[in-house]
Amino acid sequence: MYDSYEMVDNRLNIKKIAILGSTGSIGQQTLDVVRALPDNFRVVGLSAGDNLELLEKQVDEFKPNLVCYRDRRLRLNADGYKMATMEEIAVHPEVDILMVATSGKASLKALLAAVKAGKKIALSNKEPLVMAGEIIMAEIKEGRSSPSEILPVDSEHSAIWQSMSGEKRKPARIILTASGGPFIRFSATKMAEVTVEQALKHPSWQMGKKVTIDSATLMNKGLEVIEAHWLFDMPYENIDILIHPQSIVHSMIELEDGSI
Repeated sequence: MYDSYEMVDNRLNIKKIAILGSTGSIGQQTLDVVRALPDNFRVVGLSAGDNLELLEKQVDEFKPNLVCYRDRRLRLNADGYKMATMEEIAVHPEVDILMVATSGKASLKALLAAVKAGKKIALSNKEPLVMAGEIIMAEIKEGRSSPSEILPVDSEHSAIWQSMSGEKRKPARIILTASGGPFIRFSATKMAEVTVEQALKHPSWQMGKKVTIDSATLMNKGLEVIEAHWLFDMPYENIDILIHPQSIVHSMIELEDGSI
């Protein structure tokens, strides 16, 4: 009797997730979590832009209801799932959590649609907030009956979010760390001779090409400052960058009493 109740309870607690950018690094890691916790999550939507071969394998394994590849229009597929746009996946009533793991502006419209639909959004890429942070956060603050929520997945912002949990007041300062990238000790002369291969060899992390190049130039950290500004409603002058080559601490908050 207990086992049957437990089974029903577990079924009721299953979170249905959709992943935009399922073939990328973060998308694949999200599916690793689903594999590890099959009683907690079920995939109902997958979206990819380039890697059709991997997407087909993911569809075969996770059997989502909705699939997006290059935003083809909705049509019934012989395998039982529907082809949909990212926007259609983002607002689908079955989706409890939308993982936004695309790069660039690809998912901006879908993210806005999910916000308007009151979805819980796990956001790993910073570009939507860099491009349209004011619009997105204004939509969230409108106070709908089921307001949307953005959960930052990017390591620095996730660390800030977790550090702020339980705090009644906003921190006095946010401190983002940066590894400094592969060229931290290069002279100006040496910088003029760097190659793409060197720039793609990050000293701390294995990431996609765009993020790795942005990290090598420190452009990525500038984008993270903009993301932190919108996510945590923090003035730019209260967001600092600390070069931390060891990459042990991802970010910190300083409270009003000076504790960090």
